[in-house]
Amino acid sequence: MAERKSQRETWGQGFPVVLVTGASSGIGRACADLLARAGFTVYGGSRSAPESPPGGWTWIPLDVRDEASVREAVAGILAEAGRIDAVVNNAGYGIAGPVEETPLSEAIDLFQTNFFGALRVCQVVLPHFRARGDGVIVNVSSLAGRVALPYQGVYSASKFALSGLTEALRMEVAPLGIRIVLVEPGDIRTPFTAHRRRLAAVDDAYRARLERALARAEEDERMGAPPEAVARLVLRILRHPRPKPRYTVGNPFQRLAVGLRGILPSRLVEWGIMRYYRAF
Repeated sequence: MAERKSQRETWGQGFPVVLVTGASSGIGRACADLLARAGFTVYGGSRSAPESPPGGWTWIPLDVRDEASVREAVAGILAEAGRIDAVVNNAGYGIAGPVEETPLSEAIDLFQTNFFGALRVCQVVLPHFRARGDGVIVNVSSLAGRVALPYQGVYSASKFALSGLTEALRMEVAPLGIRIVLVEPGDIRTPFTAHRRRLAAVDDAYRARLERALARAEEDERMGAPPEAVARLVLRILRHPRPKPRYTVGNPFQRLAVGLRGILPSRLVEWGIMRYYRAF
């Protein structure tokens, strides 16, 4: 225990090695940039290279949908840096459209990134953490993983799944000295909005409500907190010897609304969400 504590006390002083997935833009890029400035050795992975050169960190090709790619990335970091101290599982994207009309193939593709991608990274890095008796995994979920959003049902489902996985994993590995943390951002101002996939064809029964709900969601995202807000939270988590199981970040009203879900009647919560997103 004394050795583990001394390792944690060095965090942020240039020693710890961190892998950030989805690091080409948005929250992942903000995390990689800030952690590098804070003295961490950062490897940022993504399918495509960042549009601008990394700021003090190393980009590596990483496709979380492909187990071989994940294993190659982790092995490469271990060979070069000798260790991995933390992982920030951030890779993900969204789909907009009615649940009924979302092609199963597109739903599976989204889960391959948002859920199974995080699971693959966890499974590959955990043996290294167990051998050392230390390590941190931060899984970036969403407030949409606590309260489902109309016409973003598949995205919400992937984040609900990630939340459940994270809670169970935290209990399983805590006795081994490994910390698992869930971060749930509200609306954040990132390229996520522009990259969200829209269904090509939507039935008239849904089209008008979908457009109203999506317009409200995109307006909130464009006015949302900057991705650096999430990065600052991740930095605090990685520096904390005993982080909490979950953290929310972003719009205070959205965070409060999620907290009220466990207090207010379910019908009232559903009515409020539908009214806010104009989904009646």
